[in-house]
Amino acid sequence: MKRIPATAGLAMLILAVLTLGAAPVWACSPDCFNKKSYPVNRPAPNPYLASSLYGIVHFDSSASDSTPYGPPKGAFLVDPEKEKISYGGPGNLMTLASTNPDYMWQPSTDRVQYIYKKGKQWIPVAKLDLLDLISNGTYPAVSDETLQAFGEAPAAGMTPSDMDAYLKSLFGDNYAGRMGNGVYTLVSSENVLYANYNGVILGIALKNPRRPEAGIEIRYRLDDPVLKIQGTTGARAMGLSMTYDGHIIVTFTNGVAVIDRQLTLKTKSFYPFAAGERVSNSLCVDEKNGIYIVSNTVMRKLVWTGKTISDKATDGAWSSTYSTSTEVAPIARFDNGSGSSPTLMGFGKDKDKLVIITDGNKQMNLVAFWRDKIPAGFTERIAGTIPVTCGYTTLPEWIQSEQSVVVHGYGAFVVNNIPESVEPALKAAPNNFIKIGLMGPAYPGPHGVERFQWDTRTHSWESAWGRPDVSSPSMIPLHSDSGNMAVVGGYIPDLGWVVQGLDWDTGDTVHLTILGPENYGNGYYAILQFLENGDLLFNGFAGAIRVHYNDWWDRYHKWHNRYDPWHR
Repeated sequence: MKRIPATAGLAMLILAVLTLGAAPVWACSPDCFNKKSYPVNRPAPNPYLASSLYGIVHFDSSASDSTPYGPPKGAFLVDPEKEKISYGGPGNLMTLASTNPDYMWQPSTDRVQYIYKKGKQWIPVAKLDLLDLISNGTYPAVSDETLQAFGEAPAAGMTPSDMDAYLKSLFGDNYAGRMGNGVYTLVSSENVLYANYNGVILGIALKNPRRPEAGIEIRYRLDDPVLKIQGTTGARAMGLSMTYDGHIIVTFTNGVAVIDRQLTLKTKSFYPFAAGERVSNSLCVDEKNGIYIVSNTVMRKLVWTGKTISDKATDGAWSSTYSTSTEVAPIARFDNGSGSSPTLMGFGKDKDKLVIITDGNKQMNLVAFWRDKIPAGFTERIAGTIPVTCGYTTLPEWIQSEQSVVVHGYGAFVVNNIPESVEPALKAAPNNFIKIGLMGPAYPGPHGVERFQWDTRTHSWESAWGRPDVSSPSMIPLHSDSGNMAVVGGYIPDLGWVVQGLDWDTGDTVHLTILGPENYGNGYYAILQFLENGDLLFNGFAGAIRVHYNDWWDRYHKWHNRYDPWHR
């Protein structure tokens, strides 16, 4: 493999990141994560999703955030302006699989697009400006040129007032209302994309599946889902999932519902949570239609029986409180309690079957619950708890995450999204568009990641390694099977926005993609993805960018004079 020339100052900094800055903090012996000791079984594919991989947010029904694909080892310099990009946003959580492997669905906060991806292509062939349509113009369509201008702008040196004024100039005074649209989505085996825009649940499909360029249409529509499902108002529809018998699961801030795929409510079932409970994340589902959902105080397993949502122990349901703080973190978080969507661990003939979250303590813990019957010899629903330290010798006031736990086999990976200190001006900013837009390039960002291993012999957690130096402000990390990496999106001064790959077994930095200082590289709560050929699919603030690593050497020379701080 070609290496970056060692003569440039930038290359020396990259070398430091890949070597001196890569030392993990050990917490257990190497045997605790020996892959041969932990054969990996996979969750059962949901036959009603478009694909067993990328058919739903968090990659699969178990919410593993684990993909078979990944990047090559080494350091790579990328100019996002020169890459293939499909604009959308601001904000693109995840690009989803189509039933046709040559295409993908891209739901953004403002639009839905159908992308041709065969070979090295990344071409939007159909688009529907959904937010403009559903809001009746309250949130006007955003042009590609506007998103390009935002993507090309750096945030370094901006104040919260500067960013607020800039966002208003591009997206209107009510730009913060665009947040939350097209977030927790899925694609069915009928190639229908289900999404929530402006409080309306939609089933979106191609007008002509044989001619995608003919456009996108709304096939199913459910207006006022809170009123029609709950018979009341005051709550908000959050996200969507799919049972293994082909029903749509709708999460609300105050409960969960199951409805039919045609959104007719013929099979409507709603389960309300107790007063004071709030949901701010998604959920996961097992192959027996166990629904795992966490509020700010309670972790639950509910069961869809085919006719109703059951909380009965005889159906396998349970609930458990967990440890939490009443305080909300000063940045990145949306509520108190757990910031993670639950993730399943243990499948097939695996000995322990668990569901994993991070709890709501100011210095969070990784918590495992027995997801089926509590095994003999155990009395508590909580199977194991371990503090998350990220390798810090002196713990900061906050170690918390707004991201779900990445799971591969019995390994788990978490990130810290809270900086050691948050300046008052940033803390007082009116919305997370501003806070996440500035955290890193303009204000100190968070650091800290940690990898854990569940020991099926002792039925307990062990820490494999921690890295208090790794940056991960808001992006959802992933596990790459081919690369044997945990991969995060972060910000490194003098390099800008980066994608960093950490060896799953040792914690060493083995991959670095440098996207530079522009807003293009800010992931803004999105998920990192990789495609079959190892290409990075970076779901960024301004759009989805496809990076093909084999051509990186030519791009390096174009990038070099623009961003090398020692070469200007």
